[in-house]
Amino acid sequence: MNKLDKQYQDLLKTILEYGVDKEDRTGTGTKSIFGYTIRHNMQDGFPLMTTKKMAIKTMMTELKWFLKGDTNIKYLVDNGCNIWNGDAYKKYLNVFTSTFGTEGEYDIHPLSQKEFIEEIKTDDTFAQEWGDLGPIYGKQWTDWNGIDQILNLINSLKKNPDSRRLMVSAWNVGELHEMTLPPCHYGFQVYTRELNLDERIDYYNKGKISKSSDYFHEHLDDMGVPKRAISLMWNQRSVDTFLGLPFNISSYATLLTLLAEEVNMIPGQLIGNLGDTHLYSNHLDQAKEQIERTSFELPQLKISNVDILNGEFDYEILNYESHPSIKAPLSN
Repeated sequence: MNKLDKQYQDLLKTILEYGVDKEDRTGTGTKSIFGYTIRHNMQDGFPLMTTKKMAIKTMMTELKWFLKGDTNIKYLVDNGCNIWNGDAYKKYLNVFTSTFGTEGEYDIHPLSQKEFIEEIKTDDTFAQEWGDLGPIYGKQWTDWNGIDQILNLINSLKKNPDSRRLMVSAWNVGELHEMTLPPCHYGFQVYTRELNLDERIDYYNKGKISKSSDYFHEHLDDMGVPKRAISLMWNQRSVDTFLGLPFNISSYATLLTLLAEEVNMIPGQLIGNLGDTHLYSNHLDQAKEQIERTSFELPQLKISNVDILNGEFDYEILNYESHPSIKAPLSN
């Protein structure tokens, strides 16, 4: 059993055993605990759940959307990613109701969600007006009052990799009221350290030669072998543990890999600090099913053509083996 799936299954068990019943904004109801940490060594493999099949393209598309600084769902729906559709549609319904009421006194009826998304796809003017979610993640990451936090982070990593200020925040208090949904994962911090000679040799040779081989730092420098490891820790105020958390883990692992590639470092530790960590009441049976599954070995992530500042990269997941997906409703 790989350590990632084991940690996740232990978290599911903890919520089921110790979680308290709480109401929530969606009206679904949750079992909730407060405070939990997930930790993964990136050298053990790419942290993609194997105890259920993951929608990899959906996760990668959302990350690209964040890095592009985009806040309109049109890019997402055009690329087959539908996880923000419900939030955009809910915003549309709220505006419609406040304008026309709920009884249809003007003989005007709102679009269904299916019709709404079709309009987003086919009508650019409609998409521009109704597809935007306000200044959420991408806006804050790349344009916090004109500041590109991702660019600043990369420059700081190159100039001062031991800095304790290598942080990106999405929790812009002055703009929370403009966001369709305040950020759940509201910030992340990165940390780097120097690699010792054995670690650099292991990385270069993938463990195929003895550590006693006649390599020195200067030779590894000439071959472009990274000198440092980079780790990432994200903070999350609200955690949809069954549907959202597996995406969050893999998404931040991809972001860590992209940053490592950009600054020529080795991905190190991935850490998630979780606040209100919950299972929705209509996810309990699905969680119990996943707990009973035996995991497979973790896959590997291969990235290329990285242009992180424009939200572009190619990716390939190697040797991914998993159990079938487990369907569960998304609460908006």
